[in-house]
Amino acid sequence: MASTKTSGFSLLELMIAISISLILTAVATITMQPTFKQQHVNDAYNLTLTSLRRAHDQAAADMRVYVVTFSPAVAGTNGGTITVAQNVVGGPQLFSVTLPVDVTYHAEPGIPTNPVAPPTTPDGFGTGGNAFDFDQPPGGIGGSNTIYFYPDGTAEDLNGNINNGVVYMGIPGNLLSSRAVSLWGYTGRIRGWRLYLNGGVYSWSQQ
Repeated sequence: MASTKTSGFSLLELMIAISISLILTAVATITMQPTFKQQHVNDAYNLTLTSLRRAHDQAAADMRVYVVTFSPAVAGTNGGTITVAQNVVGGPQLFSVTLPVDVTYHAEPGIPTNPVAPPTTPDGFGTGGNAFDFDQPPGGIGGSNTIYFYPDGTAEDLNGNINNGVVYMGIPGNLLSSRAVSLWGYTGRIRGWRLYLNGGVYSWSQQ
């Protein structure tokens, strides 16, 4: 007689397999969260660094003045915006970039605040109190979010003063995610920074 036995999974076996798959997926997702967040911080840092360098280089290449404007985060939409446009009335926009929504332009409490005594603020600019801290003395008082790049490679403020400064970013509430980008107005030199914990002291290290 032909056998009536059928092969395959029972409903119980199928449910067990699905449950195990869901558990493994959940564990993998939780495990990878720090990696995803770290990548978002790196993306935000690289976007900021390359945007400033591109604006600086484009001003020299086009023999035009380009204005860089930093904007704070829009809740639920982005972590902040960088816009670069020609500094003429109705001038075209060169480009605009936005940070990942979980990384914002802000100065996280706990970063160095002394511009002179170690550990200092990046390149000794400002006191770590503003997310956008360009237009530092002697030309201004700091706290500006706007930079004008000139064809000769310099960076100036709205009034034509040399514009030094720094911009901060990171994941809110996560001190060690802090990054910064500094600008020397006389030369247009742009440098990136990362916050480290060394011997119990938080300090900036150039990247």
